Amino acid sequence: MRVLHVVTLHSPTGAFGGPVRVALNLSHALRERGHAPRLLALADGFGTAPPTDVEGIPARLLPARRLLPLGFSGITSPALLAGAGRLVRAADVVHVHLARDLVTLPVALAALRAGVPLVLQTHGMVDPSERLLAKVLDALAVRRLLRGASAVLHLTAHELRGLDAVLGAPLGNAVRLVNGVPRQAAVSRQGARPVPEGPPRILYAARLQARKRPRDFVAAAPEILRHHSDARFVVAGPDEGELAAVRELIDSLGLHDRFDCVGPLSPAGVLDELRRAHVYVLPSVDEPFPMSVLESLSVGTPAVVTESNGLAAAVREVGAGRVVADAAGLAPAVLELLEPGTAEKASAAACALADDAFSMDAVVEELLEVYGRAVAQARSQA
Repeated sequence: MRVLHVVTLHSPTGAFGGPVRVALNLSHALRERGHAPRLLALADGFGTAPPTDVEGIPARLLPARRLLPLGFSGITSPALLAGAGRLVRAADVVHVHLARDLVTLPVALAALRAGVPLVLQTHGMVDPSERLLAKVLDALAVRRLLRGASAVLHLTAHELRGLDAVLGAPLGNAVRLVNGVPRQAAVSRQGARPVPEGPPRILYAARLQARKRPRDFVAAAPEILRHHSDARFVVAGPDEGELAAVRELIDSLGLHDRFDCVGPLSPAGVLDELRRAHVYVLPSVDEPFPMSVLESLSVGTPAVVTESNGLAAAVREVGAGRVVADAAGLAPAVLELLEPGTAEKASAAACALADDAFSMDAVVEELLEVYGRAVAQARSQA
């Protein structure tokens, strides 16, 4: 089966975050089962010509052009807009990681017009909004796509309620599909990972934007240092407006020698940092289903998340980390997970959770069933 995965942007810094990681994880798993995945996205930050593959997955990457000063929503490619129909007709299934932008929307509309089976996955990016641009795009394209797609994949009940609100009616084609994470060879469900060497290492690895709350991570450091004076803190991820404030807070707390702000990392670099970390902290609010937390679990690193995180219930239920109500709970949660006995139990629980609930094998089996129904539906309507 030829599957075209469409995401907004691919860059060396991972600027677009989780949707690209999800598309690539699914593509790798599909290829292992004999299918032919391909990635379609805009490209930025490669200097010369964009690559023709990403992690070995064939890719059509087109240079990004900024039309409007609206972040990811303002970028597009004339070549993509002109060639969308041809690109979708070469696929058996078009899987669009949908956002309100000038990349995924036109490609999804092209698939709908061409009668190619269309599967949408929104990753929490399409939710009720009072912004004028969102209302215009919803009226022109988003509602049509939600109604016309063969399936709309959602991660959580909260996300589904948001999609229903955008459509103005219950989605009749909604399918719940969790994000999966590849199994890491260094850990297994039989036990915890080896304890990382050196002093406590506390990691934040996500985009530096307001909703992710990186300053809350910094603000928790003094209390942790009162109990572990040798602890180190790592802030990793591309800047989306918060880096200056993060650095300013670090300096005002006199902790410049305790923090490493390492900037954006490659996917392999993120996994390396997660393996080195004693605890992973993601203070963000309203996070649908963060891949960074799944990757943390997969390498056996306990995670601290907030209650509005889509993985909070799973983390709490098995003890794979800690769930906090607000920023005040971050330091106590980290300190608890630095206790040797607690750390070992949480690490073992994290490994088991990644294997049991979020394995790529199970996720792709469900996805192939979705694709099969979409293809059968398209044939019956032809």
